[in-house]
Amino acid sequence: MTTAIQSKGIIKTYGQGNRALDDISLKVSKGEVLVVMGPSGSGKSTLIRTFNGLERFEEGTLEILGMTLKAGHNEKQIREIRRRVGMVFQQFNLFPHLSILENITLAPIKVKGLHPKEVERRAIELLHQMGIADQAQKYPSQLSGGQQQRVAIARALALDPEIMLFDEPTSALDPERVKEVLDAMKTLAIKGMTMVVVTHEIGFAREVADRVLFMDEGKVIETSPPKDFFTNAREERSRRFLNQMM
Repeated sequence: MTTAIQSKGIIKTYGQGNRALDDISLKVSKGEVLVVMGPSGSGKSTLIRTFNGLERFEEGTLEILGMTLKAGHNEKQIREIRRRVGMVFQQFNLFPHLSILENITLAPIKVKGLHPKEVERRAIELLHQMGIADQAQKYPSQLSGGQQQRVAIARALALDPEIMLFDEPTSALDPERVKEVLDAMKTLAIKGMTMVVVTHEIGFAREVADRVLFMDEGKVIETSPPKDFFTNAREERSRRFLNQMM
């Protein structure tokens, strides 16, 4: 298996030496779906944000698609990583003054210098894929939360990333909107997209994840296939978390 992401001994501190990430070493293979779970404040979002340079770390190394990041980070490398690694956040972060189509086409035109007509064709394809092609000329405020999050996914995909990162993409949604976003993510997984997903959606993790990584207090507590994790978690902290969730 080709490695997409590999971290070795990553340490990230906040404030008075509090370790948000405490000696994190892990590997994600190309085409793999890794679901990251854990209690609030366990370091899940901090971890996933290191994978595209949004969070800096003080110790360790991180290899993304063959590029190695060390403490101090090279800005040129980070820009290249962000071209190849898409990210979807809890909040949709769409530009309210731009149409849905404009939100999706902006980055490929500005970042990659692609021809607007070519980018627009690709954007319409992605909106079809997300099931919202009829919303192309509307503005974010005219869409439901689930539709806006699917636009955010389409926007990330417009740069043709090799990895997709999702930071609790359904946590800001009404329950009836969660399924439509998870379905869009399942489609990506089926197509072989490498994905790292921070989520509390156990059904999604059971169905789609290749592995579940459980974090607590900035540490990786265990990593298991979902079948093993949800039915026979090895660690007491994992079992306590699951008892609260299920």
